[in-house]
Order: sequence, then structure tokens, then C-alpha cells
Amino acid sequence: MIGHLVQADLEDLIERKQWDELRAVLAALPEQDLAEILIDLPEHDEGVIFRMLPRDRAGQVFSYLPLERQEELITSLSNEQTRDILNAMTPDDRVSLLDELPGEVARRLLESLDPRQLKETRQLLGYPPDSAGHFMTPEFVSLRPELTAAQAIEHLRRVPKTIETLAVLYVTDASGRLLHDIRLATLVRAAPDAIVGDIVDRNLVSIPVRTDREQVVRAFEKYDRVALPVVDDQGIMLGIITVDDVLDVARLEATEDIHKIGGVEALETPYVTTPFATLLRKRGLWLSILFLGEMLTATAMTRYQGELEKVLFLALFLPLIIASGGNTGSQASTLVVRALALGELTIGDWWRVARREVGMGAVLGAWLGFIGFLRVMLWQWLGFADYGDHAVELGITIWVSLIGVVAFGTIAGSMLPFLLRTLKLDPATSSAPFVATLVDVMGVVIYFSAAAIILRSALQ
Repeated sequence: MIGHLVQADLEDLIERKQWDELRAVLAALPEQDLAEILIDLPEHDEGVIFRMLPRDRAGQVFSYLPLERQEELITSLSNEQTRDILNAMTPDDRVSLLDELPGEVARRLLESLDPRQLKETRQLLGYPPDSAGHFMTPEFVSLRPELTAAQAIEHLRRVPKTIETLAVLYVTDASGRLLHDIRLATLVRAAPDAIVGDIVDRNLVSIPVRTDREQVVRAFEKYDRVALPVVDDQGIMLGIITVDDVLDVARLEATEDIHKIGGVEALETPYVTTPFATLLRKRGLWLSILFLGEMLTATAMTRYQGELEKVLFLALFLPLIIASGGNTGSQASTLVVRALALGELTIGDWWRVARREVGMGAVLGAWLGFIGFLRVMLWQWLGFADYGDHAVELGITIWVSLIGVVAFGTIAGSMLPFLLRTLKLDPATSSAPFVATLVDVMGVVIYFSAAAIILRSALQ
């Protein structure tokens, strides 16, 4: 409600051209709240407000906007305003924006940066997109080990305001090699004449510059830090990754996995802003693969066409059988993919998972089969269906089939992610639709094989 009131006030002040009052309202709003309000404002009002903000503050507000709104604003602001905003942004936020822009626009914006910012940005753009080096910030506070605590604190007073965090300080030697880090609170509590190189309050944890972003998230979870240093192969400190950067990365990783589990190629942009053609290509690719897989089900059913013609009621329960196997396989796949992503499981745990899922599949299959058996007998008894003299055999066929199909589904769904991880592929690719398609084919074979044995007299 407050946000709507402020938004209305801003629109009214702009319409009445009350620039002094507008500046006062903007100055009272935190950058995060102002960015949230700007999202709902008309585009021309957004441009007016950015023109009213000081350069440094405009860069901070801009960095809190969604990427798609940032792209829109870039096209509406003047070259000078765009240059000021980009120079005021932190390097990692600037790189995130440039990654999303068309090549020609990104090149033009790079040319507008000042030499120092240009050098930092190009360095980050040179690392693989999913690496720690790509989304680190090269702006951090380093201290020489020979400084005293008092000298270090005096040095902090002269640090530019653009530095992303002062919560953790890094001690480096003359060549830039990282020696250890110090929390600001520890430095402040140290004796004034204490030597910085001797102030060590915890073990040093650093991230190699080419570490995959998924491993970066795990490092933050494991060590519970607000920031971690990024180093090269020689231990030279290149930058830092802060916890807010990791939250963004975790969101991207989770989104990518959810898309893949749903049988969709991962989207790089929000759903509503993804072009229709791009969305069609990413969804159509997987659907085509799954459709080809389902053709194997039709092929398998052709093999048992004679049995279907003799006992038509077998076809009535086929969707029930294969759907149950697909559902349990999807469950198992989702659980194992998530456990692998969280580091709860490793490739070496496959045998433990396999034994667990065999038992799980057998018990679940037996329970579902019992329900299926009761359904056949109850419908026969109530007169809802007439299975002739083969009601008991049909019920047993469904029971046995469900044990086999559900057990196969849990094994396939739980083992496929391990296989993909072994092949250096993303386990999330073993999506629920993919597992269901695989189980459908095997489900047809198991069901009709059981029927051929148990319902032999009816099929003769």
C-alpha cells in the first residue's frame, strides 16, 4: 500500500514539475524500494527519475532493477546518463547486464566506460560464463601484512565508497598473493599496535577463478561466509564473491534445474520476455525427443496386438500400469537429482541408492498392485464390469505387473542421474517426462509378459 502511495506521489510530482519536492522524496527512499517502485512506473517517468538521481545513487538503483528493465532503460537514457550509470555499477552487476544485451549494444556501452572500469569489465567477460571469475567483483580491500591494526583502520577510512563490502578484509603480499583474511570486527577489537599479518582468527578459504558456479554456491553453504576470495592458479587474489551474488547464482541454478526436470531446455530470460520463437524452439526440441521415445511404446504394443484382440479388457488397464511406473520413476529421479545438486549424494553412493530404491519399488508396487486387484474384484462383484471367468487372473496380472513396472521405474529414475553425472552431463536432464517415456516402453513389455503367463488360458 505504501509503495502504491509513493508511486502515485512520484507520478503527480513529475506531472506538476515539482522537481525540488521530487528530489526530496527520492532522497528519502532506500535504493531497493525505489527500484521496486520504478518497475511499475511508465517508461518515460522512469527516465525522468534517473535524471534526477545523483550518479552514484542512480547506479545503485539501476543494479536492483530486473535485467529486462535495465535493457529498456539503456535505450531511453542519453549516452552521458548511460555512461554515468554503468561507471557507478559494481563490475559484477555490469557484466550481468552486458551478457544480456545484443553484441552491438554491449560493444557501444563498453566504449563508454572509463579506462579502469573498462579493464575490469573486459577481464570478467573473459572468463567462462558459469565460472567464479565471470561474476566476481575485482573491487575489494587488501592490506599489507606489515601494517599495524591502527594503520589498517586508518587505511579503511580512505577506501572509496564503491567498494562492495568491508565486512571482510584480505591480507596480500607485495605480489598480490592472498595470505589470509580478517573480519572487520576482529581488526577493530585488536590492539592498535598488533601486526595485521599476525591477526588470524579463522582458516583461509578461497575459490579458484574457474570454479563452476554450482560449486561456488556449495562453498558458501559449507563455510557460512558473507564473502569469499577468488584466486588464480598461483594464489594471486583477483576479486571476491559476496553472498548477494551467490543468491543470484543459486536462483539461476535452481531455475535451470527446474526447467530441465520439466522437460524444457533452460531459459536464459524470464518467461514473459522470452521471444515466442525461442520458447517454441526450447520446448519443441524436448517434445520431439520425447515423442520419438513414445514411438517405441507403439512399437512394443504392436508386438502384443494379438493378445489385445483376444482379451480386450487388457487394454483398459494399460494406462494405469504405465502411468504408475512413470510416476514413481519421476519421483525417484527428482529426489536423486536434488540430492546430487545439494551434495547429499555422490557418484559413489549409487549402489546404496539402488538397494534402497529396489526395496522402495517393490513395496510401492505391491501396495499399488493390491489396490488394483481390489478394484478389479470390486467392479466384478458390483457388476460395473464383466471380466468373465478371468477376474482373479486379471487382478493378479495387474498386481504382478505393477510390482515389476514400479520397481523398474524407481531403479531407472534413481540410476539415470548417476549415469549422466558420470558422463559429465547435468543430472537434471533426466527429467520427469524423459523417465516416464522410458518406463512406458518397459511397462508395456512387463504387463503383456505377465498377462501371457497368468492369463494363458484366456489368450489361447
